[in-house]
Amino acid sequence: MPKILVQSANAPTTGFTDKSAPSPLAQAIRAGDFLYVSGQGPLDPQTKEVVSDDIREQARQTLKNIVSILEAGGANLSHVVNMRVCLRNVADFATFNEVFREFMQGEKVTRTCIGGTPHRARVNVEIDCVAYLG
Repeated sequence: MPKILVQSANAPTTGFTDKSAPSPLAQAIRAGDFLYVSGQGPLDPQTKEVVSDDIREQARQTLKNIVSILEAGGANLSHVVNMRVCLRNVADFATFNEVFREFMQGEKVTRTCIGGTPHRARVNVEIDCVAYLG
């Protein structure tokens, strides 16, 4: 079964250390009936800069990036079976969860949310996910 690279112009490709060099990562890869979306953060798709320092705005942009990539792969949030979330500040959990709830609109997923230090300065949230398309 070949893996299929998925790309959306409406989301940034992460994993870069130099914005002028290509990233070594794919935004997402479809393998069989599964779509694996690389970790996304609150980056503007065109500038690749962090959109804001506010956790609400960061969560919204991160989830918008996820949705754009899912759509490019023929999916939406209803197809997501698992998400992993990393918050720089665990005190942001309740606020993040409010934004998450808005985006999910009642859709249920399995999710892990941990505190950690995303590699990019000013990034306060990073999310990856797996969607089932079968």
